[in-house]
Amino acid sequence: MFATILGCMIFNTVALSAPENKQDQITLSDKLQEINSTNIFRDPEYFNWCNSIIKGDDGKYHLIYSRWKRNQSFQAWLTKSTIAHAVSDSPTGPYRYVNTLVDFEKPIYKAGNLITAHNPKIKKFNGKYYLYFIGTHADKDLSSQQLDQIAKNSYSDPMWTPLRENQRSYVAVSDSINGPWKIEKKPLVEPDGPIQTLAVNPAITQGKDGKFYLIVKGDKKGADFRLRSQAIAISDFPDKGFKIQEKPVIDGWDTEDVSMWCDEKTGRYYAIFHAHNYLGLMTSADGIHWEKAKDFKITTKNIKRQNGQPDMKVSRMERPSVFFENDKPIALSVAVMDKGDTTGDTFIVIIPLKH
Repeated sequence: MFATILGCMIFNTVALSAPENKQDQITLSDKLQEINSTNIFRDPEYFNWCNSIIKGDDGKYHLIYSRWKRNQSFQAWLTKSTIAHAVSDSPTGPYRYVNTLVDFEKPIYKAGNLITAHNPKIKKFNGKYYLYFIGTHADKDLSSQQLDQIAKNSYSDPMWTPLRENQRSYVAVSDSINGPWKIEKKPLVEPDGPIQTLAVNPAITQGKDGKFYLIVKGDKKGADFRLRSQAIAISDFPDKGFKIQEKPVIDGWDTEDVSMWCDEKTGRYYAIFHAHNYLGLMTSADGIHWEKAKDFKITTKNIKRQNGQPDMKVSRMERPSVFFENDKPIALSVAVMDKGDTTGDTFIVIIPLKH
């Protein structure tokens, strides 16, 4: 029996509006509990970012996350990110690193000209594990030293924008969470419909009709500046055949990092995301028409700590993901940076939820 981020049917959306009936909605902001040191997953040698938790048939909890070496600068997420695997006896930690699942610098993982694996989401469909992630494709061979320099120069480097525009969503498949993983070399989707330039931050679920619904982020089509937008793609298969629909999931908000689930009790659909200053929640009664949830702003970038310790106030709080077990929300995991935009310490915080 596996517990993960439960999915629901997602379709094209209209502009978000006020919910007609808020009484049957779940809430998360009132379930956030204080954290302690066991709820923080940090590595002194690596930046830790992104997160996705699943319960295995071994009874343990598996945290799939992205990481890259601290001496490469935070901006090396674009050029050097890998996907790693940690395990715990509890969904809220403490977690310990076990192995690396995808590292394109090592020949064993090589898949075409992919150089980076980032923003993982782990799912299990029909007895197989599916690891969804962002892959950065290089149009020409770049040495490890060149990639380090691109990350160091960041946006000012002439190769930064071409690499950013070559980001796509990919999937790897395995019979075991420990691998080996077969990486599909073809992207799940190309930018189309309401998004352009790139198709990243995949969030997938299987709908009640058996089809698979994939949300990806791209640049808003036709925008005069780089505004992010969310699109929905649908397929009969979890690893191929996705077609992006014309209407966006979220339009007009600069948002990203959607994770989705269904509330089994009420049948409502929910999607959590991060915006600039808060984590937000939207909901749908039918998976088609989306609206702001009753509990729209789940939290600002402020995490409460136990034993009278001052709140953890962070500069970035992203990649929100809700872990469910027995149809109950157990934990909210987020990637945070303690200060600055790219110069602070980064780690994963797993916030216990009342249930």
